[in-house]
Amino acid sequence: MTLAAADRAAGDDEGARLELRAARAVFERLGAVPDARRAAALLSTVRRHLPGELTEREVQVLRLVAAGRTNRSVASELVISEHTVARHLNNIFAKLDVSSRAAATAYACTHGLA
Repeated sequence: MTLAAADRAAGDDEGARLELRAARAVFERLGAVPDARRAAALLSTVRRHLPGELTEREVQVLRLVAAGRTNRSVASELVISEHTVARHLNNIFAKLDVSSRAAATAYACTHGLA
């Protein structure tokens, strides 16, 4: 937990996340339920840096598009409108500097998002 706090203070959110996961796992093995809950709570507050500065929702959309889903199918699964899916795709294309679903899919595959 101390290493996680130090990582977070240094701006290393990924390091903090790794340390908190490890701490939570150890606390769970030891039966230290309050400490495991505290580690889990802290873990949920550490920002996750996503490739291309994508939002969590944009990553969800990109994963589904990379899996070959249509806008209608993505909208249905995420319970959003097709218009919203199209808007997310426009944002994704702009952030990743790509111009097609195929290029976005390639980006997703090379960055572990697919």
